[in-house]
Amino acid sequence: MTDLTKLTLADALDGLKAKKFSSREITQDFIQTIEASRVLNAYVVETPEKALEMAEQADARLAKGEGGKLEGAPIGVKDLYCTKGVRTTACSNILGEFTPTYESTVTQNLWNEGAVMLGKLNMDEFAMGSSNETSRFGPPINPWRRQGDNAGLTPGGSSGGSAAAVSGDLCLAATASDTGGSIRQPAAFTGTVGIKPTYGRASRWGMVAFASSLDQAGPIAKTVEDSAILLDVMCSHDPKDSTSLQVEQPDWRAEVSKGVKGMRIGIPKEYRMDGMSEEIDALWNKGIEWLKAAGAEIVDISLPHTKYALPAYYIVAPAEASSNLARYDGMRYGARVDGDNLTATYEATRAGGFGREVQRRLMIGTYVLSSGYYDAYYLRAQKVRTKILHDFVDAFETCDAILTPTCPSAAFAFGEKSGDPVEMYLNDVFTVTTNLAGLPGISVPAGLSSDGLPLGLQVIGKALDESACFRVGGELERAAGFVARPEKWW
Repeated sequence: MTDLTKLTLADALDGLKAKKFSSREITQDFIQTIEASRVLNAYVVETPEKALEMAEQADARLAKGEGGKLEGAPIGVKDLYCTKGVRTTACSNILGEFTPTYESTVTQNLWNEGAVMLGKLNMDEFAMGSSNETSRFGPPINPWRRQGDNAGLTPGGSSGGSAAAVSGDLCLAATASDTGGSIRQPAAFTGTVGIKPTYGRASRWGMVAFASSLDQAGPIAKTVEDSAILLDVMCSHDPKDSTSLQVEQPDWRAEVSKGVKGMRIGIPKEYRMDGMSEEIDALWNKGIEWLKAAGAEIVDISLPHTKYALPAYYIVAPAEASSNLARYDGMRYGARVDGDNLTATYEATRAGGFGREVQRRLMIGTYVLSSGYYDAYYLRAQKVRTKILHDFVDAFETCDAILTPTCPSAAFAFGEKSGDPVEMYLNDVFTVTTNLAGLPGISVPAGLSSDGLPLGLQVIGKALDESACFRVGGELERAAGFVARPEKWW
């Protein structure tokens, strides 16, 4: 193994084009690193033969001076994306050994531009979780450790495998998905960068659905520039997805270095919550000072319906999940548990196939959609969602982007919060608003906690203004100078 695995995506692409090393060489290094790092449990399917075959094809194109935007770059794919001929289970027992005969639009975009697939990455079952403890394959382990403590830490959820793999140098970058914070929270917990684009920027076709009006694809990467490179390829208009937007796509990579001079950055007073860690508050203040020093104007804003965001989210998301997951009945694909009759087969299959957290959310969702409760819960939650969107629309009349913390704490140990679902759900308190409003949000590592764990800051942009997220994110990255790496213990 060499240090090729430690390269950023941008540097790796430059090295491949300059023929400093081949795609086969860097892919082989990643394969060996993955094999030596299985204790992290980041990958649930490894595809070394497929990766080497794709790498050789990439090398052949590079030798001719050809190749796409990601030519020869080895990446990991969250187990939520259907990959032709490679098992896709959303880390749930109910999908059994399901192997798709088709490719998701997002991953097809990656392969069209020459990316190399290293394997499928661990995640919370059906993306339902904030700690990746609901996976059928067991949780991935955060490469970071608290100082003087060997307790295993969560890499966050639901894209925990993606975050652990990028942080542990098990891929150059990874696909992820975000329904209520599942890209940004894991990025904050692992010292990586994660962006959720505007709803509709990336196709959901071929992604295993959780909550269709909230789910959005995005990358987790080592730097803001890397996230811009990958997001550019992941996003596209797709007629197979009715929510896909046919809009112009800017050069996001160029935005990263533009700085924030003249921008107005909003600071929402409602995000200063009781019980928030002093370290998080101090980091937020530091971020404000960095942006002010770089020429941005800081403005106070109000998002008055923020306090209702989490309750609204945990009505809308389970309701949509109960509808989406009704298709898993053991009849057409996935696992089946036979019963004495058709109804018994349905019941046994779903009881045995879905984990406890998924069952909990399906029960909530079915309840809030049931006759007599639809108006009281689901309809009211959708009205609150509209109010939250209007809060952002009003706020963006006085600012160009919003700065907040990503999470209320640093990474926590396994079991510390899983016994209390409500406490676990509070991990999404700063992130769910962007999903409810369909806005872009990026998390950038900006400092370390007192026990040596990464902390992130979040930038929220207007709809379709990922450029503002990348400009502010790039400035925060430069000002923070975050270069800390997890000390290797695995």
